[in-house]
Amino acid sequence: MTDNATDLASGDPAGSGGHKEPGRIHRRLHANPVLALTTKIVVAVVGALVFLTGVVMIVTPGPAFVLIPLGLAILSTEFAFARRWLDWARTKAEEAKQRSDAMDPAVRRRCLVVIGLAVLVVVGLVTWYVAVYDWPSLAIDGWDRVQSLAGWVPDLPGM
Repeated sequence: MTDNATDLASGDPAGSGGHKEPGRIHRRLHANPVLALTTKIVVAVVGALVFLTGVVMIVTPGPAFVLIPLGLAILSTEFAFARRWLDWARTKAEEAKQRSDAMDPAVRRRCLVVIGLAVLVVVGLVTWYVAVYDWPSLAIDGWDRVQSLAGWVPDLPGM
């Protein structure tokens, strides 16, 4: 096989270990040392922002499981560590898919029912907590505490 040959069974470029050779644009951006450094900085900043936004979205509403791999994919264009993390994540996702496909439908239904009940219990507990301990005053007191620790935090609107 030549360097540009593709394994028809897997669609993997030959000898690449799952990664394509740098394209024409990538080679041009790295032809000049200053442009190469600028490219690395821009990729690092954009990739890190997308990745960190995804990490924040794990605990806040948002598409965390879209942004985290996207950030890693952006970073992997310049950095080997991100390529390794992305390969690891792909491997784990494939393993999870295989385990899910192999799971007995009755077990899958039981898992879904248990997860649904757990979500209902958590929502019920949060609702009870908010009703008993008055959410607005809890939020305002918490925000005041954050402001006392970090003076740069702005006041709440209308306060």
